[in-house]
Amino acid sequence: MKNMLTILSNALCRITGRNVGAQTVSELLIDLSEYVNVTSPPAPALAQTQRQPPKPPPVSARAPAAELVSTQSDQLDRPGTRVVVSRSYADFTPKATFDIKKCDVHRLEEGPPVKAELTREQGLQYYHIMQTVRRMELKADQLYKQKIIRGFCHLYDGQEACAAGIEAAINPSDHLITAYRAHGYTYTRGVPIKEILAELTGRKGGVAKGKGGSMHMYAPNFYGGNGIVGAQVPLGAGIALACQYQGNNQVCAALYGDGAANQGQLFESFNMAALWKLPCIFICENNKYGMGTSVERASASTDYYKRGDYIPGIRVDGMDVLCVREATKFAADHCRAGKGPIVMELQTYRYHGHSMSDPGVSYRTREEIQEVRSKSDPITMLKERMLSNNMASVEEFKEIDVAIRKEVEEAAQFATSDPEPPLEELCNHIFSNDVPLEVRGTHRWSTLKSVS
Repeated sequence: MKNMLTILSNALCRITGRNVGAQTVSELLIDLSEYVNVTSPPAPALAQTQRQPPKPPPVSARAPAAELVSTQSDQLDRPGTRVVVSRSYADFTPKATFDIKKCDVHRLEEGPPVKAELTREQGLQYYHIMQTVRRMELKADQLYKQKIIRGFCHLYDGQEACAAGIEAAINPSDHLITAYRAHGYTYTRGVPIKEILAELTGRKGGVAKGKGGSMHMYAPNFYGGNGIVGAQVPLGAGIALACQYQGNNQVCAALYGDGAANQGQLFESFNMAALWKLPCIFICENNKYGMGTSVERASASTDYYKRGDYIPGIRVDGMDVLCVREATKFAADHCRAGKGPIVMELQTYRYHGHSMSDPGVSYRTREEIQEVRSKSDPITMLKERMLSNNMASVEEFKEIDVAIRKEVEEAAQFATSDPEPPLEELCNHIFSNDVPLEVRGTHRWSTLKSVS
């Protein structure tokens, strides 16, 4: 081993002109990572492919460090060898454990864990999801200001950790229903960016064929945005009742905002869910403002996780994707164990106003928004965690950002060039099948005549 280290160190000295005195394999790998990814000619073709690195292999499939050194030492001995600057996936930390904020609990003996394990693959996936939602929402903002998107439009930037964390903790077969700030959940439930933006612009290639708009997008096991404040909560309880009735071990996440938390229909839903022990996670996304009213001015009690009274609750840092993931896993396990519903409050923040018609700075200061961006941004938090633990490189994040921007731009091109649905499509997709009986006023293209 020492002879091999000496040979490789001397080879690096000759190639780079730098004194290399590696005493261990780890030290040698660090030197190699700075200078070499060694291949035989032709080098230009390889350099081009390295601009878009392949998807990293599973951790278990990666070559051990000793094998990597052995392979590279063989290649160094070949005549005409060229040196290309790059880093191998073996250089990165495959897994790390992080301390996360402790959750406040209500009617529970213990809460979610205070440590979270993150693999490199998971971290890059969460980063990609949150950054995609961020760029998509900023593009929607631009299209709205150009008057290409019209009508209601509620953006989700700032709250990305909620959608990414929840989706990471539940199964695709589980169910989710939310309010009108629904673009992020539409994406995490599997709808492509171009179908979301095309729906916002009212084109036939949209997820709801251009007839739903911002607040009415749907996907398998995703029951959409709902335009009536709080109305999705009793629907979510009904979905949970169906899960219980069918005995499929699935749960329903029913999301609402702090502005809807004082509605009577929430407490009626809580009561029925507790009586019947429904597998429902009631999730309050508390972004501090209900439209333009702060939570302190709107609610006598801002402990939304305690609002279920007889239902257990947890309060979670909604700006940390790992906190949200661990809390949602805890809540889902609670429901699947037959213990009934649970209330989860996610403390989060939206960067835009309530909707595109709200500038968002008449009831809060620009300094407040900037402080949250600088101290608690969910994307920046995850990125810094991974960089500080050598789980990814700055260049890798830049490549992801470039790819996302390109995808969003292409989706915007589709959303602005795809045709609008034709007039004859207006009355389609109202019923799931043929109308079972004649109902006055519901027949397509029926002419209503006044008899007065």
